[in-house]
Amino acid sequence: MLKDILAITGEPGLYKLVSKTPKGVIVENIETGKRMPFYAAAKISALEDIAIFTEEDDLPLKDIFKAISDKENGGPSINHKSSKDELIAYFQEVIPNYDEDRVYPNHIKKVINWYNLLQKHDMLDFSEEESAETEDENTEKDDKNEND
Repeated sequence: MLKDILAITGEPGLYKLVSKTPKGVIVENIETGKRMPFYAAAKISALEDIAIFTEEDDLPLKDIFKAISDKENGGPSINHKSSKDELIAYFQEVIPNYDEDRVYPNHIKKVINWYNLLQKHDMLDFSEEESAETEDENTEKDDKNEND
């Protein structure tokens, strides 16, 4: 779901990977649809590779998006331009064990903005995760039945 969605340092919004070139990538802005090249010197991160610090372990961004989606019944979350206190309170509801010392309000703002952007453009699809979980459960049941 998130491997072809990119965040580019210094650039607003999110980008969809269109093509890889020998010198970089061609991306499409999710909001405007405008295509542009970015070269190897640009700091580009796939959303799939981003995680948030929690008290126990790092939590992948897809899991955070799923938690927000569950809280909002698939709808948009609060506005990322809400006050710092509102953003922190909201994030504490969604991810109660996030590491408050290492996750700053600007990180929360960015995550909420990204969630709302992907939700608005109907780019949040959690079905692939659910089917993978179901496969794991079925495999465990099959293994248990074979051992009985």
